Formats: sequence, C-alpha cells, structure tokens
Amino acid sequence: MKFVSIIMGSKNDYDVMKSCSDTLEAFGVSYELIISSAHRSPERTKEYITTAEAKGAQVFIAAAGMAAHLAGVLASKTTKPIIGVPMKGGAMDGMDAMLSTVQMPAGMPVATVAIGKAGAINSAYLAMQILALENDDLRMKLQEDRIAKAKQVEMDSLEIETIL
Repeated sequence: MKFVSIIMGSKNDYDVMKSCSDTLEAFGVSYELIISSAHRSPERTKEYITTAEAKGAQVFIAAAGMAAHLAGVLASKTTKPIIGVPMKGGAMDGMDAMLSTVQMPAGMPVATVAIGKAGAINSAYLAMQILALENDDLRMKLQEDRIAKAKQVEMDSLEIETIL
C-alpha cells in the first residue's frame, strides 16, 4: 500500500499537523503519523524511515521547530521526497525552523512549505500532487478541488462586490 508518512518532532506539533492529516483524509489518502525527534530519539527516527519505506511510504512530511533538523535527517536516510513543515516557537517564532529546513546542502533536497498551519495543509497537497503523478483518481480529485476553490472565490465576491 502506498501512503504518506507524517513525522513530528514533538507532541506540541500535533495541533497544527492535524490539518495535514485532515487534508489527506479528505482526499482518501492513507497516511501514518508518528512523533520522533532528530535529536531526542535519533535511532527511532532512523528505524522508522526504513520500516515506513518497506511498508510503502512514498512521501515523508517532517514537522519540526527551532533547529528543525528532522527533515534533513530524513533526507539523509531516503531518496523518497521530503517535505519540511517549519513550526512556530523558539526565540524566532518559526523563522529559525524555516531557515533550517530550507537551507539544505546540495544533493539533499527538502521541499519547504510555509510556517505553521498553512504549511501543514500545503504539505498534504504537495504530497498528494507527488502521488497523483501515478494515480489518476487522485489527480482528478485535486483538479476538482481547484475548480471548487475558484468557484468559492466567485461566490464570496458576489456577496460583497461592487462593480461599476
């Protein structure tokens, strides 16, 4: 079975990353979700990557704050796509996590999305777009979602627009 793996560095990340899992569920995409830290549980993290890949993980989403090394650790252990979600917190309120996630050395790519909830949701969409390269049903669902979002903008505008 093909699925998305969501790994959070801390339980504190769950309230935000629930938006990611909720988005995947809305599209019928299977996922696993665990807590594992690049710093506090490095062996668990390495072991999980190997196990998840063997079970069918196609994309890994890593959510971490502050030093945010989780996505980089994942990138060093797999050639599957990694999506990093910087989390708010720490002295720089997430900017440190964003910079740590986006500044990967050449040859160790991590796709980096926005800090916090918008990033959590976009990480799910990006993972689904990757999966949709080989899944026509999912590709169609994503296209239908785009159409629905465009229609919603028009409906919202009709409620308030003034055009001369």
